[in-house]
Amino acid sequence: MDEDSGSPTRGAARPGRGASAREVRLADGTPISRDRLDQLIAEARAEAWDLLAPTAPSPAPELPPGVNRYEAAVDDLLEAAHLSPAHALPELLTRHAAAVGATSATAYLADLQQQVLVPLVGTSTSVAATRPTSLDVDTTVAGRSYQHLKVLTQQSGPSSPGLRVWLPLLDGTERLGVLGVVVPPGATADEVRSGALGRRLRRLAAIAAELVVTKSAYGDTIVRTRRLEPMDLAAELQWSQLPPLTFACHQVTIAAALEPAYSVAGDAVDYTVDAGWARFAVFDGMGHGLRSVHLSTLAVAAYRNSRRAGRTLPETARAIDDAVRAFSVEERYCGALLAELDTSTGRLSWVNAGVPHPLVLRDGRLARTLQVQPALPFGMGAAPGAEPYAVGTERLQRQDRLVLYTDGVTDACDRDGNVFGTDRLVDLLTRTDDPHLPAPETMRRVVRALLAHQQYVLQDDATLLAVDWRSDDEDDFTP
Repeated sequence: MDEDSGSPTRGAARPGRGASAREVRLADGTPISRDRLDQLIAEARAEAWDLLAPTAPSPAPELPPGVNRYEAAVDDLLEAAHLSPAHALPELLTRHAAAVGATSATAYLADLQQQVLVPLVGTSTSVAATRPTSLDVDTTVAGRSYQHLKVLTQQSGPSSPGLRVWLPLLDGTERLGVLGVVVPPGATADEVRSGALGRRLRRLAAIAAELVVTKSAYGDTIVRTRRLEPMDLAAELQWSQLPPLTFACHQVTIAAALEPAYSVAGDAVDYTVDAGWARFAVFDGMGHGLRSVHLSTLAVAAYRNSRRAGRTLPETARAIDDAVRAFSVEERYCGALLAELDTSTGRLSWVNAGVPHPLVLRDGRLARTLQVQPALPFGMGAAPGAEPYAVGTERLQRQDRLVLYTDGVTDACDRDGNVFGTDRLVDLLTRTDDPHLPAPETMRRVVRALLAHQQYVLQDDATLLAVDWRSDDEDDFTP
């Protein structure tokens, strides 16, 4: 019987015929004492109350001696990152943003052509209205942060009150994008620039950048985010063997750019920086498509192999020529310029095998065009009666910028047949030769102008490699 209503309840115990007053039978006929039944009901009610009653919050874990809560938050993020795949990175950043004083955190990654900053969204961001929009590099505050490697702030929108902070995402000095965070109302731009809040946010951005790089190797989420259009097979192969396109240390800065990003094939760059030396090269494989990329890939591999064996520039050039000739079943060749810079003295040495002469910029103007007896492109052997690979030398001055490029830059034509030309390239390089503008940003702007000249459809690969021999401007490469 239901004690409140007096009506029978399905499945309840009921007195059996002839049973004592202290004994009842369950619905299946099993006899049970009234005292035992009361005990079971009381236990069930207690268990239900324990499940429904609010629980007191767990006490905060005790911090180790000498560790504050922000350091502990960074430790928690690093610990959680070990088992987080690439597609979980957005949720990981959001989950740990509050611990460093932010209400949200979104990584925006530069697309391959560095035109827009694309939000890295997780699997939970499925509704279109909740997905952040991409941001233009040239016209937004986030884009200015990316261009100049500066931490910038702006007021957030009404849907997310507070101060929005943009922090560059850097792998060493290679620009990956920006981290956009919102800090609660009341936080000031001064706190972000020079206070404890800013230091905590910069730590978060540094960790986010490292995670973007390391997690890229284990999933395609990040790679797909940075691609705005399909990539052809030759370009896929070429990008897989390129080094990072930006490097900087106290002695030298290297920045490269290659276009067309989604169909580049024959052009390539390579470099290495070791104690006292920077060695670098540009390559221009004949033709287009897979045959061209196979040619330049072989040339780069031969260059690395010879360079790592400690061979001289002429020896390295001969090794590349031998490799290309052995590979070619028909007449094919690869132009290249190989160079090495003594980073202690500024002494530059180079071999030119069929590419345009390098340029030296100094104090915002063209100082020298570096010429040496040219050799034939690799795969064609030495010119009759000529020194196979003559070595040119030049003593650079501090803050000089050396620019290597392939003929796809200067030979690019607009719709009227006007070539981009060396003069236009020099003019553009000198106008953007700002000592406070990061070298990769200069390369980006030159490439943008080149693409605009040819209506964003290049007929040939175009590659630029800038090398700065520098001393005391390293702050321009970190936020």
